[in-house]
Amino acid sequence: MIVQYRVVDLTTDEIRPDIHVTSWCPEAAAEIALGLKLVRSGNKPNLAARVYCQGKDGMVSMVRLYRTVV
Repeated sequence: MIVQYRVVDLTTDEIRPDIHVTSWCPEAAAEIALGLKLVRSGNKPNLAARVYCQGKDGMVSMVRLYRTVV
């Protein structure tokens, strides 16, 4: 299902406006918005984005996405 997502870039200390993206999942939305492949699990120092979406019931969901460590 394609949904409208709001991506918050946490890769810099600079305050940037949220990026609105239409995508099928939060990871794909972050990749489109930031050009980074991110995952849902990780450590706080690797936190790269927060992705929000609003469901049909009006509830807002948030997913934290992290840089992968190789």
